[in-house]
Amino acid sequence: MRTTVIGVMGPGNGAREIDRHVAKELGSAIASQGWILLTGGRNTGVMEAASQGAKQAGGLTIGILPTATDEGMSEAVDIAIFTDLGSARNNINVLSSHAIVACGMGAGTASEVALALKAKKPVILLNCDRTTQAFFENLSSDNLWIAETVEEAIAILQNALIKG
Repeated sequence: MRTTVIGVMGPGNGAREIDRHVAKELGSAIASQGWILLTGGRNTGVMEAASQGAKQAGGLTIGILPTATDEGMSEAVDIAIFTDLGSARNNINVLSSHAIVACGMGAGTASEVALALKAKKPVILLNCDRTTQAFFENLSSDNLWIAETVEEAIAILQNALIKG
């Protein structure tokens, strides 16, 4: 059985400070579980913060980059996958992960959450407002959880992965 890969998705340039703070804590918690962190690999927003958190906790990080080169790549990415696919890489992010945690929300993150729900992957919304939560709950309440804290997200992941 392959090692558990947890995808952390969230805004890049549009990330709020709280999104970056929570993502860094989440990356660290994922690494502490012995799971591999997967992000979009860029050196901005949630991707950068989660990767930094995982690296600081001694974890392994994968970055699925939208480009063909390492320009703009996070220095905290251990394994870089260069796709040259732009936003089309979002499906690779989802299908390569056992579960997805959306930390904050933007258009790219929304597409990843929708793809994950369609693929029947466990999805956790963390640090997302009530309007966003309601939207995704209306799409599919199966495999969708809402977490208020990183600790709650980790507990949900542990449960979802056991059932999966």
